[in-house]
Parts: sequence; C-alpha cells; structure tokens
Amino acid sequence: MPDSGRAAFRFLQVSTDEVYGSIADGAFTEDSPFRPNSPYAASKAAGDGLVRSYNRTYGVPTLISNCSNNYGPYQFPEKLIPLMISKALAGQPLPVYGDGANERDWLFVGDHCTALEALLRGGEPGETYNVGSGESISNIALVERLCDLLTDIRPPAKGAYRDLIAFVEDRPGHDRRYAIDHSRISGALGWRPDTSLDDGLRLTVEWYLANERWLDNIRTGRYAGERLGHGRNAAG
Repeated sequence: MPDSGRAAFRFLQVSTDEVYGSIADGAFTEDSPFRPNSPYAASKAAGDGLVRSYNRTYGVPTLISNCSNNYGPYQFPEKLIPLMISKALAGQPLPVYGDGANERDWLFVGDHCTALEALLRGGEPGETYNVGSGESISNIALVERLCDLLTDIRPPAKGAYRDLIAFVEDRPGHDRRYAIDHSRISGALGWRPDTSLDDGLRLTVEWYLANERWLDNIRTGRYAGERLGHGRNAAG
C-alpha cells in the first residue's frame, strides 16, 4: 500500500480523540495535551505513548491517528446511533445521558477508511494525525435528528419517536465536549471527509431499516449462536 520510495512496513495506531479529554472552546490539534478522563481514554493514551516510544527508541515506522466518533452501517447496536435506531423501532425509551448537551464530532465510517488509507500511503512516520469531520453536535440534537429521520422514512404506528426520549443518570467520566481540527492530514495528504452529517445519518438509518433481521439477531443474541454454528461447521 505505501507509495514507491517509502517504507514497505508501517505500524498505524488507530486511537481516539478521547485522549485529549474535554475542550470548552475551539478544537483539538495534534499538539493538545493528553488529559484522559476515563479508564478507556487512559488506556488509549498509554497505547499512543508506547507506539511513539518505539518510533523514537527503535526507529519503528509508526503512525498515530486520533479519530472522532465513527458511525455507519454494521456498527454494533450498543453504540449511540444504532442503539437509538433499534430502540425507536421497538418503541422503547431512548436513553440520553445527563442533560444531553455533551457534544461530539461524528465521522462517517467510509471517510475514516479513506483517511487510514491516506495515512498508510503517505503519512510521515513518527507523526500523529487527528481525523474528524469538523461537524460537532450535542447528543440530544443528534437523537432528535435520528427521530426525525425515522419519522420521515418510517412513520411510527402511534405516538412520536421524540416522545420516547428519556434522560438518564450521566455516566462516570463523561467528557463534555470533543472537537477535532483535521487540518494536518488535510494539508499534508489532501484528505477531507466526503460525507456530511446529514447525508451520513440518512444513509445509516436507511441501512438499518433495510437490515432489521441483522439488527434483531444481535438484539436477541441469536447472532452468537449462529456464529458458533458457523465456526463448528467450518471446523468440520
């Protein structure tokens, strides 16, 4: 995959914007200090540090990408967007942490894939690159937008999807706001996200509506049995 003249091997650490903690204004850059506020974020920050140390100490051609929240088809329904779609279709409450004002940058999964390809082809070993859409939205606004999309594509039999929204106790270590400045990867490699949040959310909702059996198999746990069955058959 790397271009001619570059190293035949590269190690790409796919990390997260959560390593930076929360930011009140502006956006994270690659020079923002690490301030992880949850064990998950701390483990990712530690991983980034370990990868960086192998580049500095042993010359391993490493790259680090710190990416914002991904979404799109095939995302496991424990995550916010597919969870809201799944619960709305089932007529169940849509749990939103705290006051719902926590803000995130959302990146369509296809755009993340093109960013990773660009990094593997032309990224500078030893460098870190932030990857995001530049489109931030609060959790409550995102859930409301999903409800409106579902109403447009598949109106509920009764009531309204928005009426299912239920605020629940906030989770520990829940950062208030993330925002990504992706100017380094855009300037150095010409990468930019192609899918707007509006287009990506519609594509995602349409995919889950067209694949309700897949979603239901995961929701009921049947997928685990099917996977085990396929594994036994494959092994003879």
